[in-house]
Parts: sequence; structure tokens; C-alpha cells
Amino acid sequence: MTGAPLTDAGIEEKPLPRRALVGLLGGLFAGYLGLTAVIPVLPGFLRERHGAGDLTVGVVVTVTAVTALLVRPVAGALADRYGHRTVMLTGALVVAAGGLLYLAPLGVPALVAVRLLLGAGEAALFTAGAVWIVQLAPHHRRGQLIGLYGVSMWGGISAGTFLGATVQQAGYSAVWVLSAAAPAAGAVLVALVPAPPRTAPAAKGGGLLLRPALLPGVALTFGAAGYAGLAAFVVLHLDARGIGHGVVVLSCFSAVYAGTRLVIGHLPDRLGPRRVATWCGVGEAVGLLVIAVAPNLAVAVVGSVVMGVGFSLLHPSLALMVMNRTDPARQGAAIGAYTSFWDLGLAVWGPATGLVAAGFGYPAVFVAGAAGAAVAAAMALRIGRPTVTETPMEVRT
Repeated sequence: MTGAPLTDAGIEEKPLPRRALVGLLGGLFAGYLGLTAVIPVLPGFLRERHGAGDLTVGVVVTVTAVTALLVRPVAGALADRYGHRTVMLTGALVVAAGGLLYLAPLGVPALVAVRLLLGAGEAALFTAGAVWIVQLAPHHRRGQLIGLYGVSMWGGISAGTFLGATVQQAGYSAVWVLSAAAPAAGAVLVALVPAPPRTAPAAKGGGLLLRPALLPGVALTFGAAGYAGLAAFVVLHLDARGIGHGVVVLSCFSAVYAGTRLVIGHLPDRLGPRRVATWCGVGEAVGLLVIAVAPNLAVAVVGSVVMGVGFSLLHPSLALMVMNRTDPARQGAAIGAYTSFWDLGLAVWGPATGLVAAGFGYPAVFVAGAAGAAVAAAMALRIGRPTVTETPMEVRT
């Protein structure tokens, strides 16, 4: 006996591996910093160097989502087979290589190819790490660490866009170097983390879209509707109502989103992921409805706070449900399939909210997002508990 605490099932609880988490979370942060450093720079670069129009700019900037959507389940399956550190490290190196390719005198078709490559690297980086961090986590802190993993990603995105715009003053080449150096540093951090133990080989069959990921993934897709509407239309919505300051509302949402995971990110572990996901969907819906009818900035900010709290824990709660219902040897493929639904949700709801805004006005965008969040809550409530064949690794005897 080591004297470590026991889980409810009588299994010895493992300690929190802080040094490993620093490498894993730091690697993810650095990878996303490099990925997003080019985002504020690419539109101007394409127009200045290639005379690109709006359509070309939109394609080049967003085409990474195509390969990310397709590669996530594959990356998860490869992580299950070859090890999560190997696939995460490969993803970081691919992102670094993509950053170096910006330095070459490429035309627009080649830039599209580079962006597609970066989408594949991002999918491998994120998906492998998402399962790895759960393997490292003590049972009673898995949901919390899933949340912190997301905070590291969003932190890298925020830092990357800020630094990219700042470094641009030194020229485009400086931005391209940053976009390669940051994920290369992330690869070093990942490489310093000891490889996790391999699980038993998974049974064959079932494909990449594993059934345990399907319903939580669909719920996540509906939950993404509110975020897509908020990001695209809150500024225009508040301007149309004579309120303005939509950026303040977005900033409050972002701050609450991160703060919620840091302060109460343990709730899915303590209260159960199904219960938390259900209430999070309700909270997101209520916040969106408040924003839709807000008569002034203060009320809109309150709506963003309520939405931010709900939306923040929806993803880690649903992800924990996927992990609980998946054989340990196939959790990489399951999380890869699950996170693909987020990409799918943004791909669907981005154009859909635009059509809603054009046909029914800006408030209808937030009502539609609230309806999507309500559907996510209802689905989370109805997703069954793990069956005998889906019992999580931690409660097996």
C-alpha cells in the first residue's frame, strides 16, 4: 500500500502529475499560439501580395477546419494505436513545419495546401492530448483537467492573435518565424513528458465514429449554435439596438468562460457530467435569451455572464460522458469523433445564423442559439448511464 486515497470503487487514486501537466498544457498552448499568430496577418498579406478578394481570403483563413474535421477521428485512432505522446508530438511538429512553409514564396493554391496541412497538425495535436490528459488525471479531477485543457487552447489562441498583430510591425517574415518557433517549442515541452502507459489493444470493428461519442457529439453541435451567433452578430445586434459596446459583451463572455473552468471546473467530477451538462445547456439558453432582449449594456453583460458559465462547462461535461462510456483502448478515437462535432457545429451554424439574421433579424439569431442550447440540455439529460460493456476503466475491478 502506498497510502494514496481510494476512489469510491476501492481503487487506489493516483496523484496529480504536475510536471507532466505543465509539459502537456504548455505544449498545447504553444502550438495554438503558433497556429493563430497568422490569423490577423493573413488577410492583409493575401490582399497586398496576391491581390486576393474576400472569397479567397475567407477560403485560405478557414480551410484548416476541413482537414481538422476529417482528421480528428483518425488522429484519435492513431493515438490509441501508437501512443498519445507520439501523435501529439507529431501534430506539434507538423504545425511548426507549416509555419516554416509560410516563408517560401508560395502562390494562393500552395497557401491553401499549407493551411490544409496545418489543420491536420492541429487535429493531431489537440485530439491526442485531450485523451492523454484524462489518462494522467486522478479519477475525481478528470472533468476539471479537460476544462483546463480547453483553457490552455483558448489562451494560446488569444496570445497568438495578439502577438501576431504585434509582431507584424517587424514584417510578415517575423510572423511566419513566430508561427514556426512557438509550436516547435511546444513539441519540446511535449517530448519532455514521459510517455503514458499503453492500454490493451482495442477490439476490432466499430469504425471511427464510435457510438459513445455520437449523442454527446450531436449535443455539442447544438450547443455550438449559441457561440456561433454570439461571435458573429452580438456587435451588430447591440449596434442595431442603439446600445453599442458589443466587444465588451464578447470580452466578458471570454473572461467568464475561462474563469468558470478555473474556479468551478471540478463540478462535472463532483456532481456528475450528465447533471452539469444539462444545467449548462439551460444556462447557455437563458443567457442567449437575455442578450436577445437586452435593453441596455448592463443587461447584455449579465446575459453574457450567464451564457459564459453555462457554455464553459458544457464541452468538458459532454467529453467526460464520452470517456466514461468508451473502452479505454478506444478513447482516442472516441474523443476525436466527439471533437469533430464541434467543427461540424461551427461549419453548420456559421452560415445558418447568417440566414436567420438576414430573414428574421439579429434577435432571432440568439433565440435560435437558445433553442440549440435547449436541445443540447435535453439530449444530455437523456443520454443513458454507462452500460456493462461501456463501464469506464476507473470503476472496473
